[in-house]
Amino acid sequence: MFLPAGSRDEMGASIDHRFHVMEVFRKVMTMRGYTLISTPVVEYASTFTNQYVDMKLQDMMKWFNPEGEIEVLRPDWTTSIARALSTQAKNPQKWGYIGSVFKQSIPGIESHQIGVEILHYPPLMGEGESLLMASSLLKELKMGDCLIELGHTEIFESLVRPLTLSQVDEKRLRQAMHDKKKDEVYQIALNGKNQQSAIELASLVDAFGSLDILSEYEERWKERTDLLEILAHLKKLARIVEASGSQEILIDLGRVKNLPYYSGTMFRGFLKETGADCFSGGRYDRLYEQFGERNSAVGLAFDVDVLAEHVEETNDFTHICVIASEDTFVYAEQLRTKYKDAIVDIQTEPLAHIQYDVMLEIVEKDGKIEVLER
Repeated sequence: MFLPAGSRDEMGASIDHRFHVMEVFRKVMTMRGYTLISTPVVEYASTFTNQYVDMKLQDMMKWFNPEGEIEVLRPDWTTSIARALSTQAKNPQKWGYIGSVFKQSIPGIESHQIGVEILHYPPLMGEGESLLMASSLLKELKMGDCLIELGHTEIFESLVRPLTLSQVDEKRLRQAMHDKKKDEVYQIALNGKNQQSAIELASLVDAFGSLDILSEYEERWKERTDLLEILAHLKKLARIVEASGSQEILIDLGRVKNLPYYSGTMFRGFLKETGADCFSGGRYDRLYEQFGERNSAVGLAFDVDVLAEHVEETNDFTHICVIASEDTFVYAEQLRTKYKDAIVDIQTEPLAHIQYDVMLEIVEKDGKIEVLER
């Protein structure tokens, strides 16, 4: 049968690589003290469309249940996990997940993810652990160094607060900042009747680069205690990551949040060799307000498909072809036990498209079975 637009079948190496990424992730998270968590693939739409999350219903795979309520395929792991953990004890927790999210806006509708959520840790420790865990995974996958970009939601938010902007203009301003359109940022901000804030917001478009950006803006904002505290926090986090290895740190002071529940440090990871965007995350303390509480919470998610594309082919196993017949098939299966660390493929004839390391043939002569090497 034909498939819906964007859907696809997968075979062979792409699936092998994806499961390899997941297996390595499980090993790394287990060794770092995380516990696996899984949530239902079907949730109520209201879990994701409320004012704290504000995801768009039109982007979700949805239907009405028999009671008339809207159900959806899970569009976001962080929100789903927050719902599951909202009644848990308030002790330090580290959780890892493996699974898919589903959105109309992504190719193929399904996106494979792995990620971590860290609760009730001091902010700097939780954020540092998230990034160090990400670094450990990429090293274990042999993907080399990554570029880690740091930003903070409250820089943009604090500069927007003095402006008297309509909701429409504030949304336009946020999009212009995301798109790095400096002139447009300035013109929209001017509508808020505060020229100094408009100037500062426009400057954020260019506030991107190495850690030197932090020193530059410490001088620029020396009268703003709130912003200086943010810069000091980002500098401490960058030093933690730098001290752990050779990752390069980038700063983007003009980055804006793409979901309302982000409420502090944000980060993204890029593979240095190709520039591929492989993980993103940040702090989301406010997400728990919908459950009547405010927790220290931070996490990040990896795009498994991106990582799978960068997995290098390995051939660590000897590939053996055992040629057998219906009469010798059982003996061939018994022979497999002698080659526990090899790939043993039982066939009636060798497959032409496979390069075997060893080829064995089981023959029956005078009532006796022999194994011959071709």
